[in-house]
Formats: sequence, structure tokens, C-alpha cells
Amino acid sequence: MRATVIHAPHDIRVQEVPDPVIQQPTDVVLRVLRACICGSDLWAYRGESARQPGQRIGHEFLGIVEEAGSEVNGFAVGDLVVAPFVWSDGTCAYCAEGLTTSCPQGGFWGSVGSDGGQGEAVRVPFADGTLVKLPAAAASDDHLLTALLALSDVLGTGHHAAVGAGVKRGSTVAVVGDGAVGLCGVMAAKRLGAERIIALGRHRVRTDIARDFGATDVVAERGDAAVEAVRELLGGEGAQAVIEAVGTEQSMRTAVGITRDGGSIGYVGVPHGSGTGLDLGIMFDRNIALRGGVAPVRTYIPELLPDVLSGTIDPSPVFDLTVGLDEVPAGYKAMDERTALKVLIKP
Repeated sequence: MRATVIHAPHDIRVQEVPDPVIQQPTDVVLRVLRACICGSDLWAYRGESARQPGQRIGHEFLGIVEEAGSEVNGFAVGDLVVAPFVWSDGTCAYCAEGLTTSCPQGGFWGSVGSDGGQGEAVRVPFADGTLVKLPAAAASDDHLLTALLALSDVLGTGHHAAVGAGVKRGSTVAVVGDGAVGLCGVMAAKRLGAERIIALGRHRVRTDIARDFGATDVVAERGDAAVEAVRELLGGEGAQAVIEAVGTEQSMRTAVGITRDGGSIGYVGVPHGSGTGLDLGIMFDRNIALRGGVAPVRTYIPELLPDVLSGTIDPSPVFDLTVGLDEVPAGYKAMDERTALKVLIKP
């Protein structure tokens, strides 16, 4: 089969690799219908996170079960399913608590020795604990499939940030980051009842999506100017809940600066660059809480799925460029150059 591999920074290739096979009785083999490129994939593409030459890449996908191991009980050949970006056994104490990303037997797609989502097929370990079944009819609905793909990562990650930030009905929320996760954070905050949502971003196409998703205000400034602008909008105080969806030192400093005393920051931006931007003394003095991390999206999918199926929320606009599998290297280039927000892949 064909799959996307990374050989070096800026060297993404689509090449022939061995077909996935059942290795454990709890596995399934899944034929990929939709996949995509994540902003976090760009850190490997840019050489900011290490990868072995020839390592698979990609962690967001949905598809059809083609083969199921003898101990798989919840799925059968032909089922349409979505995979969260981490597999998990569904039986350990962490999974029972909803923290599936800490499952001792879990792992990330594209890690050494595993399949990546940007390919024609994937071996899924612990299928019963990992996958979520989707309505069969969705397989023939192109728009719905695209919206459902967001459940594999960005929608659940935005929701995790909103939950970490303590968003509730009537909240004032600020979102740092106009990438797909930040935009889904806006959608999640609106869904949870936020009354005012300030989106920080400088790209008109993206901030227009933010407004469609529920943002009431847009701040285009960065750094200290952004902090000043947000506080001016809020009468000199910061936001009760802040979503940090970038992961740089500057973005975290901005998040702290725009948080109201006693407020909370939900952080889901993958940390990269120098330092953390955290001044614990400031956070201590102002009683600012910090919660977040790797989103356990498998836990959130059952909660979010009905709203996607009903059309109550539609995250599909974050996908603004569609490519075939052979065009994936060009998709990485487009996202790296910020000419695309998030690339959809149709193998």
C-alpha cells in the first residue's frame, strides 16, 4: 500500500510500504477514507521534533473496518469508524478515568513501529478501546465525513482546552491561536455557553471562520499589544477563561497576560520553541489556574458526536485544502507556508 513517510526536515514522501496485518487478536485493519495534516505534524516537517528517516506520519483518520481480530467484539468488517489520535486499551485505570492518553498500553499513530494515518490503511491496536462507530450512511456523505474527521483530534482538542479553561454558560473567553485547534476552541466555547469570545488572530480568512464559529470580537495584535487590546475590550480586566492553542513562549505569555485574576488557562498547544513563557510568581499572585495538555479525545467523542451528526456544530470549514494521497507533500508545504489552514486528504 501507499503511505506517507518522513525522511528528513521538509522531506515528506508517499511510497510503497507493507500492507498492515492483524498482529494481535484485539487488532483491526482499517481502510482509510479521510485523513488530514495536523499543525503538530509541522514540527516534524520543520525539524523541530525528531523523527527517524522513513518513519510514518499522520494521526487523524477515519475509515472502514476491513479485517477484525478474533477478540474484537465491538466492530465488524464494513463498519465505519473514527480513530482518536492515540490508541488505548479501554480497560486500564487511566482509561476508566477518561485520561486515555496516559494508557500504559496506548500509543500515537506514526510513532516508531506503528502505522500513520496518512496512508491507505492502518492497523489499529485495541480496537474495542480505541475506535468509535459512526453511522454507515455517513460514508456516502462527503461533507459529513469531513466534519466527522475533526473528531479524531482538533475538535476534541479544542473542547479539552475549553474544559481546562473552565468555560461555562455566560463566560468571557479569549482564544490565543487562529489555527484549526484555536478555531475549534472558539466553537467549543460557544457550545459550552460562553457569552463573549475574543479570538486573537491576524489572518482574515481564519478570523472570519472564528466569527462563524461564535467569536464576538477579533484582536489582530500580538504580544504586549494584544494584551493591551484584550484588556481594553474587557474594561481593563482579562478574560475569565483563556484558551492557549499555539504552544510557543510568546503565546503562553500572552495567555497569562490576558487572563483575569482568578481565571484559568486551558492549554493544548504542543510546546515548542524556547522556554515555557510561564512566570509562576505572576500566576501565583493573581490566582491563575493552568490546566490542559494532550487531549483525551477518545473520551470526548461520544459527547461531541451527536452534535456533529445533527449539524448543531460543523467543524468542516477548518479544512480549506483537499489533496489526494500523492499530493500530501504539497499539502505540507501549503500548511508550512500558511497558504492552507488544514489539509484534508482523500486516499
